[in-house]
Amino acid sequence: MPASTARQRAMAKALTALLPLAPYADTEAIRADALAVHLKTLPPSIAVWLATVAHVRHAHTDYEKLLSEGYDRDSARFFVIDHVNATLTRWRATRLLDADEDME
Repeated sequence: MPASTARQRAMAKALTALLPLAPYADTEAIRADALAVHLKTLPPSIAVWLATVAHVRHAHTDYEKLLSEGYDRDSARFFVIDHVNATLTRWRATRLLDADEDME
């Protein structure tokens, strides 16, 4: 259990560093996603980044709507990148999504 506790503390630190002004409800969802089994082998900062991008894309953009309208994943991601970055900017994120990054 100590490793889990240390990882949780590292996640919290990485999340605070990345998204200083993100709303609590969003940070809690991102924290839970970052602790998912499929991200456990990644460093906390990377797991938090991937969870953040996925959360913002799905919860704060029209990404899901675009997929349901028949757009493929890459096209839908292209159309929402500016909105993802606008949300990250509002949260004073220390990093923005690069159009060339392939994020899950």
